[in-house]
Amino acid sequence: MKKTIFLVVILIVFTGCKNESKAPISGEEEHDQIDVRELSGNFIYFDDAGVLQTKSELFGVVEDEKAQELIKRAEPLKDQPTDEVNVTLKVKVTKKPKHEEGWENRVEIIDIITVSKVDEKNSKVIKLKSQE
Repeated sequence: MKKTIFLVVILIVFTGCKNESKAPISGEEEHDQIDVRELSGNFIYFDDAGVLQTKSELFGVVEDEKAQELIKRAEPLKDQPTDEVNVTLKVKVTKKPKHEEGWENRVEIIDIITVSKVDEKNSKVIKLKSQE
């Protein structure tokens, strides 16, 4: 009888111990794995929003000190406020929180590697000009 009770207690203990994932603390959301990489593409900052466009993706740029540095470095290379500049950046890529608006992916700039004017001859951007 004692062995049976002991076995039942052991079974209850082992079945009661299961791997449970921690729930996020209130106010925090679970984020996807952070991805650090080097990206090259065109950067545009207009109307208080920065966007990095690579050959295959669009990223919203997190506005911080490094983004402000990039904006300042890009300004002299632009003829118009809507012009893009070619950049190579080391970035941290994350998904945007579900409750926020904006691009699906966002980048936080870690390091600015290059900033250059977009070659208009090889650019696929169509610019409209008014005829006066």
